[in-house]
Amino acid sequence: MIRPLGGALLIIGLLSSCSGSNTTSERVIIPKGASVRAVSESLSAHDVIASATWFRIQARLTGLDRRLQPGLYEFAPHLATGAVLRQLATGDAVRVRITLPEGATIFDLARAAEQRAGIPREQFLAAARDTVLLRQHRITGASVEGWLLPETFDFPALVDARSILERFLTARREAWDSSWDARAAAVGLSEADLLTLASIVEAEAKLPADRPRIAAVYRNRLRIGMPLQADPGIQYAYLLRDGTRKSRMYHIDYEFQSPWNTYLHPGLPPGPIGNPTREAIEAVLSPAQTSDLYFVAGPDGAHRFSRSYDEHLQAIRKLRRPTK
Repeated sequence: MIRPLGGALLIIGLLSSCSGSNTTSERVIIPKGASVRAVSESLSAHDVIASATWFRIQARLTGLDRRLQPGLYEFAPHLATGAVLRQLATGDAVRVRITLPEGATIFDLARAAEQRAGIPREQFLAAARDTVLLRQHRITGASVEGWLLPETFDFPALVDARSILERFLTARREAWDSSWDARAAAVGLSEADLLTLASIVEAEAKLPADRPRIAAVYRNRLRIGMPLQADPGIQYAYLLRDGTRKSRMYHIDYEFQSPWNTYLHPGLPPGPIGNPTREAIEAVLSPAQTSDLYFVAGPDGAHRFSRSYDEHLQAIRKLRRPTK
């Protein structure tokens, strides 16, 4: 005579050995709040399991029926029912990797989210400007631009735009140096000002070694009331208007009417033009000790710095001089 417990264990063992007839990996979406019956029928329709009924019985006997997690799952061929259940209970779903490069913008992140997670670009950008999200993270600007940490994170394949933004926003806060606020305040910069200026430095510097000296140029210009005249600000203005960068800047572009055009508007632009690194923030707070007011990039990416406009023009002519 078989004891009840032994019988239950025997049944579970037999059910665990049952496997689906799929010969290739199958992807199945398990919606949030889906019942065990709905899950079993979906898995059966994809041939991941041999029997929806057996799946439900085993789920009940093992207590896993209350632990199934939503997501997009990829099931290997001929998995035993028990293995399918364990995969669903542990949330071993398909994940996507999303990267925000150093100095990249919310437009770059929106493109990555669309490519990797299938989130429509406009939907993502709308989430980045959501006022509720901005208030929750104490952001005073019109979007989360600048407040995202350049980093790489893994997300569930069915992740939404807000969850992606929350992860990058939280990472920025966690990485924030507690000394930065006092150091910024000592030179008249708010938290938002610090990120704004750091984002411009990040956009201008082709070589990391140039960051402190570029930061010094902009700090010097701000101190004497000279316009920043930062080309990346104009590029960002076009991004806001058209969603694309200009491949080349012409003289007419410097007349583009936008508060982000620091050729026309003195002081800092309304907010960050990208998401700066820790190194760019440090460069703003600890700039090079120099009275430089100008710089121009050479073909090698390194910048040539000048203290006067005449020196600046000479540096430009030298760079443009044909090589023999």
